[in-house]
Amino acid sequence: MSLAAAIRFFSVLAIVAGAGALVIATMRIVPAWRAPLHHLSESAVALAALVATTAMLGSLYFSEVQNLTPCRLCWFQRICMYPLALVLVIGAWRRDRGVRWYAVPLAVVGLVISSYHYLIEWNPSLEAGECDLTAPCTVPYFRGFGFASLAFMAMCGFAAVLALLSIPSQESSHGHEDADEPVELEPVDAVR
Repeated sequence: MSLAAAIRFFSVLAIVAGAGALVIATMRIVPAWRAPLHHLSESAVALAALVATTAMLGSLYFSEVQNLTPCRLCWFQRICMYPLALVLVIGAWRRDRGVRWYAVPLAVVGLVISSYHYLIEWNPSLEAGECDLTAPCTVPYFRGFGFASLAFMAMCGFAAVLALLSIPSQESSHGHEDADEPVELEPVDAVR
C-alpha cells in the first residue's frame, strides 16, 4: 500500500470513528434517542477493541513501514493506545464489560494528549516546549483531506473508544443489576 493510499484509508477510518463517537454521545444525551444504543451494548467492547487495535496497527504501519518518526506526543499517545488495545481485546474475548474501569482512564489520557497535539499542529505558538527538533510535534507529516493528521486519527480513535464504552449494558438499562457491579454471594452452609 502506498503512503497516499494509507493516508486516505486511515483518514476515512478516523472520520468514521469520530462521527460515530459524536452520534453515540448525542444519543446518550437525548433521552428519546437512547433506544438504538441497546443494540450496540453487547458488542460495544468488541467494537472498542477493533478501533484501538486498528489505531495501533495504523501507527505501527506509518512508523515501521513508511518510516515516519513519531514525535514525543505521538509516543505518549502510543503509551495509551497500545495497552488499551490489549486490554480491550482481552475484555472482548472474556465478554467483560467491567474492562471499562481499566480502559477508560487510558482513553481519557490519550484523548487529552491527542487533542493537545492536534491543537498545536494548527497553532504552533501554543506548544509548551515538549517538541524535539528532529521530529517536531507542531509539524504534521500529512493532512489527509486537508485536516486529518496522525494526531487527529488518534483523537478520533480515543473518542470512539470512550463513546463505545459509555454505552450502558442491557441489564443496567432495563433496571436490572449492572453486570459491572460486584455480586455479593451469600455464605453456603457447609453442614446441612
